[in-house]
Amino acid sequence: MKTKYTATIFAVLAAALYAINIPLSKYLLGGVEPTMMAAFLYLGAGLGLFLYSVVFGKEKSASPLTKEELPYTLGMIVLDIAAPILLMLGLLQTSSANASLLNNFEIVATSLIAFFVFREALSKRLAVAIILVTLASAALSFEGKGSFDFNIGSLYVLGAACCWGLENNCTRVLSSKSSVQITTIKGIFSGLGSLIVALIRGEKLPGLLPIAAVLVLGFVSYGLSINFYIKAQKDLGAAKTSAYYSIAPFLGVFFGILIFRENPGIQFYIGLVIMIIATVLMVRDTIGLQHTHEHSHTHTHEHSHGDLIHSHEHTHTHTHTHIHSGDENDHTHDHKEELPHDHTH
Repeated sequence: MKTKYTATIFAVLAAALYAINIPLSKYLLGGVEPTMMAAFLYLGAGLGLFLYSVVFGKEKSASPLTKEELPYTLGMIVLDIAAPILLMLGLLQTSSANASLLNNFEIVATSLIAFFVFREALSKRLAVAIILVTLASAALSFEGKGSFDFNIGSLYVLGAACCWGLENNCTRVLSSKSSVQITTIKGIFSGLGSLIVALIRGEKLPGLLPIAAVLVLGFVSYGLSINFYIKAQKDLGAAKTSAYYSIAPFLGVFFGILIFRENPGIQFYIGLVIMIIATVLMVRDTIGLQHTHEHSHTHTHEHSHGDLIHSHEHTHTHTHTHIHSGDENDHTHDHKEELPHDHTH
């Protein structure tokens, strides 16, 4: 009981640490230009997790990357250069709370790419949730007091979400590998790529204090968030951990309103309600059904839910509990094991 309580704390911490990324990034954009911000956020995650692995040791039961995964690794790096730059450009022109909710569109992009490209099943609940997130994103794309004015910043945030959705599907091929190694590689190389883009755009290097602040934010919001997520999954399993993690966008909204005293318009609250309904549907899709049988085998099992992708390969004996409902496509597998899983943004 105590172990699961600790794991629950880790899961909520993972969500909370990621949630502070958008409001604090918007705050720091006052002294750091957007592409530079994206560069040092990812460098902070990569360098921070590298130092973390040196101090605390490498992951067990996780294989390193090989040449076969090179195309997917390069795709991951390129998309992780584009996505944070688009997000930072969006934050310059839209509210922090708005951007936090729009980030949920990543679930739509990830799921649709997985469905059309990788032929993954799409349950009825998830299909309805995708439609609701799309409608909410459309509502959130219009801001303005007294009128519905299209906000170009929302378009940038949606572009970032689409890049991360495609990146998630590149990372799904790598998800049986070391999450620390993947995050270190994507952080360092995507960060350096963004830094080159920033210099080409003529952006100036910020001072040492702003650089240090952004590096720490990157390590905390990306690096430590992933680490706590993995710790939570060891005892909670993939489904329950992803359910707890789904509170991240709403925590981001709360932090944004708290820090900036934002007063969003009516369309924001319409979008918020729709997003909450969609999130409930996605959580139920993740943990709603179970089935029971016991067997031993060696396999690679993947869970994909929005921006969360998990995979593990092992030999074990496990028990499934199955309960049918009205949707024959809705099902989930809840495993309990002591092996780490990969969570990538």
